[in-house]
Amino acid sequence: HEPLLYLGNRSLKRILDIFIALLSIFFVLIWLPFIIKIVQVLFYPGPLFFIQDRVGRDGKIFKLFKFRTMYHSDDISAKKGESQKTSIEDMRIPWFGRILRSSNLDEYPQFINVLFGSMSTVGPRPHMVGEDKVLEKYVSRYRMRRFVKPGVTGWAAINGFRGGTDDLDLMTKRTEYDIWYLENWSIWLDIKIIF
Repeated sequence: HEPLLYLGNRSLKRILDIFIALLSIFFVLIWLPFIIKIVQVLFYPGPLFFIQDRVGRDGKIFKLFKFRTMYHSDDISAKKGESQKTSIEDMRIPWFGRILRSSNLDEYPQFINVLFGSMSTVGPRPHMVGEDKVLEKYVSRYRMRRFVKPGVTGWAAINGFRGGTDDLDLMTKRTEYDIWYLENWSIWLDIKIIF
C-alpha cells in the first residue's frame, strides 16, 4: 500500500513542500549564508556549499546541497558520494562545522533541493551513493525507500534513527521506519513530522 501512488496525494505533498521551502528560503536562507560564509573565510576557507551526489527517488542520482562543515578538499570521490563517512571526533570538521552539524543548520540548503523537486521536506534521508550500494545488498527491502523522494527530515529521523552508521541492525530499523512512512503517508503525518 503506497498512498503517494495517487496523483492527488502527490500534489498535496508537493504544495506543502513548495510552501515550506519558500518559508525556509525567505526567513532563513536570505541571511544565514552570509554569517556562515564570514566564519568560513576566517576559519576554514573554501566554497560556501558542499554539493554531493545522493540517491533519490527511483534510484536516480541528484546533487544535494549543504553548507560546508569540513575543511575544503578537492577530493572528487567525496563529491560523487563515494567518500568515507564522518565520525564523532573527525579531524576534518572544524569547531564551527560541529556547531552547524549539531544544530542541523548545515542541512538548510536542502530546501533549495525541495523547491526544485529533487527532494521533499519529509521522506527517507538520502544516502551517499557508495553507502546506498552497500545497504541495498545487506538490508532487506532497502530499495523500497526509493519509492518516494528523499526528505530533509523523516519518520526515521525524528524517531532517533539519523546520522551515519555502519551498524546494519540500525540501518534495518531505519529502513523499517522509512517503509512504515511510505505505507502510512498522509498530509497530516508530514505536518506532524515537520513540527
